[in-house]
Amino acid sequence: MSDVVIIDALRTPIGRRNGGLSTVHPADLLSGVLAGLVERTGIDPAAVGQVVTGCVSQVGEQSFNIGRTAWLAAGLPREVAATTVDTQCGSSQQATNLATALVGSGVVDVAVACGVESMSRVPIGANSSKKLGLGVPIPKTYFGRYEFTSQFEGAERIAEQWGVTRADCDEFGLASQERAARAWTEDRFAGQVLDVEAPDVDDEGNPTGTSHTVTRDEGLRETSLEKLASLKPVAREDGVHTAGSSSQISDGAAAVLVTTAERAAELGLTPRARVVDTCLVGVDPVLMLTGPMDATKHLLARTGRTISDIDVFEINEAFASVVLGWAREVGADLDRTNPNGGAIALGHPLGATGAFLMTKALHELERTDGEQALISMCCGGGLGTGTLIERI
Repeated sequence: MSDVVIIDALRTPIGRRNGGLSTVHPADLLSGVLAGLVERTGIDPAAVGQVVTGCVSQVGEQSFNIGRTAWLAAGLPREVAATTVDTQCGSSQQATNLATALVGSGVVDVAVACGVESMSRVPIGANSSKKLGLGVPIPKTYFGRYEFTSQFEGAERIAEQWGVTRADCDEFGLASQERAARAWTEDRFAGQVLDVEAPDVDDEGNPTGTSHTVTRDEGLRETSLEKLASLKPVAREDGVHTAGSSSQISDGAAAVLVTTAERAAELGLTPRARVVDTCLVGVDPVLMLTGPMDATKHLLARTGRTISDIDVFEINEAFASVVLGWAREVGADLDRTNPNGGAIALGHPLGATGAFLMTKALHELERTDGEQALISMCCGGGLGTGTLIERI
């Protein structure tokens, strides 16, 4: 297989629930990032072989292959094909991995991987709601094989198994907020965030004819260990997780352009990193959120790396125990993990988060002159996405 390289990665700011991005149709949110990626790189969009998009709640405004809709809404060539995938929270990281496989295997020369989720407009679980009258996604036969747990319960069980306490979670939640605030203060996200022009609406949701510009992540909030300690648990009465140590409901989009090193030279594009390896692993669907542990071990074993070889880890902060349990299991340095904050502070727009983490990892390697980054996410149903990249 040919070496697959990353040319560029771009994201919107992450909007809080019912915040600055909530007035934007999700296809328009994604189309802005796609158009921005094409404009920034200068690539002829007709050279793109396929667009692979991640989105979780594919219903309503996010249905009908939103990746294709967004590409066309951006005025990009209709001849370029697109597909939309659902790997739960890891959807756009798996979209990136699939785009990498398409390029590496020679099916296409150039691919765009991307993701979008507007959780303000399409609530989590909307596509499986009983209100649709279309039944439930889990058949009775499943329950004879596995206990059906929520992600909240899975996170609590991980905390129990890896000895993560309420104090540990509160401290991790505070660190995420402090790191994200420092990143914005020090302009660490420079070059990766695309400003979004969003329409203003009245109380009935109708456009007023004016607009506002969203320029930065909206999930950051000032807090302290004392404030975090006062919050009520979100899963169990005696649970370790609160709103301050769990990911936020958010809106956002992100995109990554990949090609071969040879094709990049032909197109006059400058590679910024090489995709060393990718994976999607299955794990216990009851604990559910241990995927990053297995994905990390898998990638290191396949590539001959050790945990100390990795300069930057981007591990999605679905819940504090997911990252803390992962670090204890694989021996990772938390100082190298989510150095600019994670989903607890910045937000977790489901189908967009994987490409968002890829974007963060690429830019952080360049900012710190690092060489290798490992990106991983836990996913509903017991999956783990993994990508290992190396700066060129």
